[in-house]
Amino acid sequence: MARFARAGTASGRWLPWLAWSGFVLVADQVSKWLILGHYRLGDGTHVTRFFNIVRAENTGAAFSFLASGSGWQRWLFTAIGVAAALLIVWLLRTHAAQRLFSFALASILGGAIGNVVDRLVHGYVVDFLDFHWRGAHFPAFNLADSAITLGAICLILDELRRVRRGR
Repeated sequence: MARFARAGTASGRWLPWLAWSGFVLVADQVSKWLILGHYRLGDGTHVTRFFNIVRAENTGAAFSFLASGSGWQRWLFTAIGVAAALLIVWLLRTHAAQRLFSFALASILGGAIGNVVDRLVHGYVVDFLDFHWRGAHFPAFNLADSAITLGAICLILDELRRVRRGR
């Protein structure tokens, strides 16, 4: 009974962060499911002068890093994603009271798991957000990638705040 009571107080504060990760994961997977259901590889829809929705498959990492590998990269990036998720869960449990830090980690966790699910189910990551300007296209990405990027930005902001407070 004491263990349950403790979970609702200090240690239970990490559960809302897991809920945020779950929301990111579900939003990412639903968006990819919609793309897979409505677009064939290479299909796209013009939305604005600078944005399209396309269906792309990325067997590599960010910016298609190692995408030309023979398939081993699928398992490497899956293992990295699982290891990162385990580390992040541990960090969330131990730092749940640090709001910006935990938001950042939870965002990264949801995005990392979303891309791991893609690798396990499809063998590639489904990308569909295509931004372009004056003929130059930024590599297509997805909601998981957006959450990971948001999390990384928040980690940097959190560290800058921590350094500034330490002066």
